Amino acid sequence: MVVTARTWTGGSFVSQVWVLTTRSLRTSFADRRLLFFGLLQPIVLLVLFSQVFSGIAALPGIAGYHGYANYLLPATLVNIAAATAMGSGAGLLAEMYRGIVGRFRAMPMSLFSVLLARTLSDSARLALQLTVTALAAVPLLGYRPRAGAVGVSLAVLLSLAVGWGLGWVFIAIASWLRRPEALQAAAFLVGFPLMFTSSAYVPVATMPGWVQVVARGNPLTYAIDGCRGLTSGENVAGSVAVTLGIVALTAGVGGVVAARQFRRGK
Repeated sequence: MVVTARTWTGGSFVSQVWVLTTRSLRTSFADRRLLFFGLLQPIVLLVLFSQVFSGIAALPGIAGYHGYANYLLPATLVNIAAATAMGSGAGLLAEMYRGIVGRFRAMPMSLFSVLLARTLSDSARLALQLTVTALAAVPLLGYRPRAGAVGVSLAVLLSLAVGWGLGWVFIAIASWLRRPEALQAAAFLVGFPLMFTSSAYVPVATMPGWVQVVARGNPLTYAIDGCRGLTSGENVAGSVAVTLGIVALTAGVGGVVAARQFRRGK
């Protein structure tokens, strides 16, 4: 009788994504110091910006929110999402340099599941950051959203979608550049101009003319306006729809580019 060895074909795509996602989450939450500082950083930035820019709370477009904290927090949620998206690319590069991705390539598994698991695990961490930041703003800054907990929850979900969509962009950049220094430079050139040429910190109407043009075409402006409207009970269906459309576009294009570059392995 001839005995033939069975070839392991790996699990299903769903099981691969589940295993890789839980693995990334265990790694992220294993280091309590890293987790603590990751949750503390956005709170520190929120308090810092709320105090530095508190003098502009009387400007038209801000005064109606009854406190600069009410104007700033929704923008901070989106900025946290953008920062986490940048970290998705850095996390992928770290695993590539540690040889973890090389091991995955030698296994009978979908390489796209590695990328998808990265975005899902980062989204889970982002959800925790957004929730903790929103809760901390209540006692620290006297944050009182007019739409209550429901409005804040919707703003958190929208910010979560923004972070997931942008995460694919930076994963695509990481898969293409494959160097931490180049990724850091690209993240700076893409991320910070988007943050500061948006409606995050001051109303668009108070900006110089050419900056207003840039701000009105800035995707983050739609996301921030959408989150701000959700927390204040305004009708922002248009901004939310545009934001979700941009999220779908960036996730689709970024996912295709990232998968193609990642499979090349060069």
